[in-house]
Amino acid sequence: MAFAVYETALGTFRIDYEDDIVVYLRNLREQPCEFGVKTKFTDSVFYQLDEYFNGVRSYFDFKYELRGTEFQKKVWKTLCTIPYGETCTYKEIAKSVGNKKASHAVGLANSKNPILIVIPCHRVIGSKGDLVGYAGGLYMKEALLKIEEISNI
Repeated sequence: MAFAVYETALGTFRIDYEDDIVVYLRNLREQPCEFGVKTKFTDSVFYQLDEYFNGVRSYFDFKYELRGTEFQKKVWKTLCTIPYGETCTYKEIAKSVGNKKASHAVGLANSKNPILIVIPCHRVIGSKGDLVGYAGGLYMKEALLKIEEISNI
């Protein structure tokens, strides 16, 4: 597996990939010691992220692979059905995956999301419309929702 680190408008991000398939994408809260190897593939991934950060892209067309438990993958695939510019509650996601009482488990799955932004766990909010939990930090969640012009928070 290879990785690359990029600076973006929203901070430093790391991408891990195998055979031009993204397996990990996260913002880094500290400066990395290593920057990995940038390739044509990683450049194209970060070009798409830059377009998203600038409000001109609402979807991503690079390949990615979800690695996690079956429940986590089910939650992450459900997150991908939340349209750009809209939000959903943890309870609604729990219902969608077949257990309306699994809101906490959905939150835990979100916290393990390996491919932030692309798997849009930032679009999941609390039942009262509040911003709660985000693996990339609440400041990042708020910034992503602003990019998508979501104002009901």
